[in-house]
Amino acid sequence: MRFGILTAPQQVRYDEILRVWREADTVPEIEHAWLFDHLMPIGGDPDGPIFDGWTLLSALAAQTSRLRIGLLVTSNRFRPPAMLAKIATTVDIVSGGRLDFGIGAGSRPSHPLARREYDAHGLPYHSQDDAVAALAEACTVIRRLWTSPEPFDFAGSHVRLTGAFGNPKPVQHPHPPILIGGRASATLRVVAEHANMWNIPGGGDIADLAGRSRLLDKYCAEIGRDPAEITRSIFLPVDYDRPEVTRSKIAEAADAGFGHFVLGLADPYPEGVAQWVADELIRR
Repeated sequence: MRFGILTAPQQVRYDEILRVWREADTVPEIEHAWLFDHLMPIGGDPDGPIFDGWTLLSALAAQTSRLRIGLLVTSNRFRPPAMLAKIATTVDIVSGGRLDFGIGAGSRPSHPLARREYDAHGLPYHSQDDAVAALAEACTVIRRLWTSPEPFDFAGSHVRLTGAFGNPKPVQHPHPPILIGGRASATLRVVAEHANMWNIPGGGDIADLAGRSRLLDKYCAEIGRDPAEITRSIFLPVDYDRPEVTRSKIAEAADAGFGHFVLGLADPYPEGVAQWVADELIRR
């Protein structure tokens, strides 16, 4: 099992997140660290501070040396995929090849605090079916930009590129691992085709999540892919006052086949929180 942490870059200062990541970088039991990708807060004061995930991730990449790093997950609605490929390449190089590339279709319209950020930033918000189809094309284009030795054109329904070329290439070969987040059936079909890792929020019924994992197995079988090639990742919120609750969820998820754990840390972050995670949640 591989354990990591997530620090949501909202309602906090840069120095607070930096403190946690620097400490986590020294704790061997914590192997990866994550931010999320929102432009306006989705929790707490709706007008409170929030940082851009990719810019902050690059800064934290330069301040750490061991942790694998990523966004859980990038909204494919925010940035054109060719631009996103360039951003991710830069972070992979800054980190010395430690990027796990997290991406998803983008927030559903049923989440009003997430939806408003599109209107506030002049970003289009299409249907969920449209967003999932665009995600599949984005994954294709991004991988080609990371690996193609020559410029190429791409004419899709959602992405059109002429003379596209990525230079420099990422440090990792053939490319950074691709993690796709989501639970919808259509998204799982994209996971089966494109992902090295799949992540799903795990605050609810683990049996339900295990059912989604079995559905992913089915979609892999339909396209002739070995389901074991896709690491099963789960996000679990941490309760500082009741660590036994989180430990129970970890054990239940592990029994259901999940082996990559992202532990969500609530702010304010206690002093020594990374070591506390190792002592109270991972070693026990």
